[in-house]
Amino acid sequence: MNLKTHLSEAITEVLFSLDLPKKSIIIEPPKKGEFGDFSCNIALVLAKKIKKNPIHLAQTITDNLILNSEWVSSTNVTPPGFINFFISLDYYQSFLTTILSQGNNFGKSSIGIKKTANVEFVSANPTGPLTVGHGRQAVLGDTISNILEWHKYDVTREYYYNDGGRQMRILSDSVSARYFQETNPEVEFPEEGYRGEYIREIAKNILQNHGENLKADNPIFRRKAEESIFQNIKQSLVSLGIQHNSFVNEKSFYESGSIEKILEDLNALNLIYEKDGATWFKATDCGKTQDRVYIKNTGEPTYRLPDTAYHRNKLERNYDLIIDIFGADHVDTFPDVLAALKALDYDLSYMKVCIHQFVTLIRKGEKVKMSTRKAEFITLQKLIDQLGLDVVRYFFIMRSMNSHLNFDLDLATDQSEKNPVFYLQYAHARICNVLRYAEKSGYILKDNFDKNLLGNPSEIDLIKSLHQFPEIMLNVLESLEPQTIATYLQSLAGKYHKFYTDCRVVSEDKGLTNSRLNLICAVKLVLANGLKILGISAPERM
Repeated sequence: MNLKTHLSEAITEVLFSLDLPKKSIIIEPPKKGEFGDFSCNIALVLAKKIKKNPIHLAQTITDNLILNSEWVSSTNVTPPGFINFFISLDYYQSFLTTILSQGNNFGKSSIGIKKTANVEFVSANPTGPLTVGHGRQAVLGDTISNILEWHKYDVTREYYYNDGGRQMRILSDSVSARYFQETNPEVEFPEEGYRGEYIREIAKNILQNHGENLKADNPIFRRKAEESIFQNIKQSLVSLGIQHNSFVNEKSFYESGSIEKILEDLNALNLIYEKDGATWFKATDCGKTQDRVYIKNTGEPTYRLPDTAYHRNKLERNYDLIIDIFGADHVDTFPDVLAALKALDYDLSYMKVCIHQFVTLIRKGEKVKMSTRKAEFITLQKLIDQLGLDVVRYFFIMRSMNSHLNFDLDLATDQSEKNPVFYLQYAHARICNVLRYAEKSGYILKDNFDKNLLGNPSEIDLIKSLHQFPEIMLNVLESLEPQTIATYLQSLAGKYHKFYTDCRVVSEDKGLTNSRLNLICAVKLVLANGLKILGISAPERM
């Protein structure tokens, strides 16, 4: 039983014994340390309902609590009715042994054992190199996959791409035009065409390998462009430490008849109709504000139709958990996909959709202007080449996906403590350096250290921070907000740096030295595991 569970169960017992209403018990660290290590607002929650003074009620609950005295040293009540718990020094000192004994398993759970999860992310169309926006999604998806694996889920990292439709036709036309321009510069380039240098390189390659007598409608333009670009996309992802193990394309759902089946099944429910030459999904009958076009009057489907077929396919693969990572441009489409699936009587309770906001590159305080169509942008690969995998991954993960991300290029290249990546990695490297120095000084790390020697406020504060790690990882599993890990690691690194300033680790006092060496080994362990979950290296030297 962990500490918070013990506190929660003790309060629940009191509520039962006093015949008070059952309520969810929330135990959280207070904002100020003077109010203890943990605090509970249950008296405030109940007071209004049962018409009692919250302070008096809190005191009554506190007076009847039966707590483990080895864990909880004292309790008190503070206005307007909080119950505060002060955890014993012995508990925290003993907890260090727990961390070290569990080793790399510290903070892991078995929630996902024998369960499967599908995480779809990136899913960029093969029309050009990955952008920084795709990079944010890639890192979010991969990190969420790592979090699920940390909790023993069997994870499928899936990439779904639209290899049909208008954008692919524009791609084919763009390559075709560049191909003919190689021998006739006067050939007109499509107004909406993709203008990147990569288009010209693909065209040159086709000319070199297939000669100059190809017709404009030859399927090779599209096929070679798709192959080349998709290979480039995969390489950029590998450069970020990301490898998908499942690839699904839109075309397969047309070939399998899945698209037609969606239309037939929705039509059977009277949710499909024709208007102005287009095919519509009656989304208003499913609680949405307006109906949506499935097939345009040109005969071209909108994304909603194949995306619905794709998600039906995912649901029928019987995963225990399905997670979609989408950019903000999907905010209008995915609710319609879910509405159609719900109308088809699919259980969506185990499907989660995460929407991330856009990325803006900042240099010298100014926004870096970009245009994908005009090829005026910094590719993800270029960003990785300039900054390295660790920096790019961390900067993409350090802010909530719900907020717009300003990616500060100047900060990312800074080699000082101002750079959060440097700050974290330096903490780990600093610990490794201390351990090397201790070994050179003749110290042998022993497991039977004296925990009672660790009483300095900086030492206890460090252990308290380590104590939070398992709960942080459980909370992140629920919230799917990976930046929580980054924030936690920054706090842990800060407390280690303070400890390093306040407490000399290697000294003539062998007992104290051994205790402190064990403490920093625990910090090293959590830092390394946290960085690994984020997909970032933990260097031993800097």
